Amino acid sequence: MEQPATSASPLLAQLEYLLPTTQRPYNYMYPPPRGAAWQNASYAHATVALADARLAREPLSIDRQGFELHHAPSQVRDFQDREEIVRVYYPEVLALALAVTGADRGYVFDHLLRQREPGVPQAFGRRDGHRPGAAGRVHNDFTPASAQRRLLAELGAQRVPPTVRRYAIVNLWRSIRHPVLDAPLAVCDARTVAPNELVPSDIHYPERSGEIYQAIHHPRHAWSYFPAMTRDEVLIFKQFDSAPAPVAGCTPHAAFAHPHAPAGAPPRESIEIRCLVVYEDQEKLI
Repeated sequence: MEQPATSASPLLAQLEYLLPTTQRPYNYMYPPPRGAAWQNASYAHATVALADARLAREPLSIDRQGFELHHAPSQVRDFQDREEIVRVYYPEVLALALAVTGADRGYVFDHLLRQREPGVPQAFGRRDGHRPGAAGRVHNDFTPASAQRRLLAELGAQRVPPTVRRYAIVNLWRSIRHPVLDAPLAVCDARTVAPNELVPSDIHYPERSGEIYQAIHHPRHAWSYFPAMTRDEVLIFKQFDSAPAPVAGCTPHAAFAHPHAPAGAPPRESIEIRCLVVYEDQEKLI
């Protein structure tokens, strides 16, 4: 099957952004309680220019732009086998996360398999318990508050230990079957997003609730994607970092419908891993 060629010209595509609101946004991923709406905010699609990240003029850095692509073949034979994912894939991606970030230790705390569904990518990829598809709404999976809750949950502590001098959460994203042609993942250069354009929002699942960032559009946002990502490639991007600026703190991202995807392109199937990494103060370990 013919694959989209790399191009120095930006690709124009649609991404869904949060519109400014005076309310704290929420979204239900299952039928909401009686009298509640699925969501309480308004959204609009914006046309954005997506650069071909494979042609970036400078080396990409997870601590500068917020994302990097790595050639990282996996020994996993069947990504539908949860036991094999935990046994084989978790150690693989943890080693990659530590190598890329330079952190001292890390914890893989969940994974999610996604399969592209027909039509425009849904807001957060699923509703009413359906299998997650491509998530088309611009978001970041963690805020400082939800990242700290994850840190304490992984360390089994009630407060951040003094040995932790920095911690971060990264996402490691891979195609598990075909090259990604029809619903690639777009990532936004962290340096181009202002703090007041990130809005803490609640997202409710049947088994839990979480806090994420949704983003308000601004023309300065610099978007990129990696055309035709293969099974042997991993996109690693920042979800949170306790280090101060100019270190990238988070990377807004979203799937998009590729306007030039070949007819009959196979549905995108992908796996994403979320990993907490910790940088330790060696003096306080003594």
